[in-house]
Amino acid sequence: MEVWVLRLGHRRRRDPRLTTHVALTARALGCDGMILSGEKDEKIIEGIKRVVKRWGGGFEVKYEKNWKKIIKEWKGKIVHLTMYGLPVEEKINEIRNCRKKLMIVVGSGKVPAEVYRVADWNISITNQPHSEVAALAIFLDRLFEGKELEKKFKNAKIRIVPQEKGKVIISL
Repeated sequence: MEVWVLRLGHRRRRDPRLTTHVALTARALGCDGMILSGEKDEKIIEGIKRVVKRWGGGFEVKYEKNWKKIIKEWKGKIVHLTMYGLPVEEKINEIRNCRKKLMIVVGSGKVPAEVYRVADWNISITNQPHSEVAALAIFLDRLFEGKELEKKFKNAKIRIVPQEKGKVIISL
């Protein structure tokens, strides 16, 4: 299943760290790419591309100012992560079994009402205020049933060797 994240409404002065964490989480937990929408931020785009080059994988990051265009042209299903949605546990099997490309919409500022209308699923991880990074991580874990934790990244230049204590990094 092809899975992309749409980071909606990025604000360059307020959101760079959180948007970077959304991208890193998406990459590490099995997504194919992220589309950044809102204010253009080359620093984030180039930073994520450097991570991919060093740590491997085929994760892509793109920019598109017009989020409506992205959604209109999307050939698949749309999941909007929001604390106002239906509980993930009620809908995750339906989402997993749809067998179409998925776009996961993750907002930053106030999400326009139109996103709630066009999404195939408005999904909550909890109905309490929480981080969009945490919501994305939990959603992806449920979607991929934990298999994303075993993912191997091709063309990596470095790799961590798991240790009980200490740090071991190997250059490939």
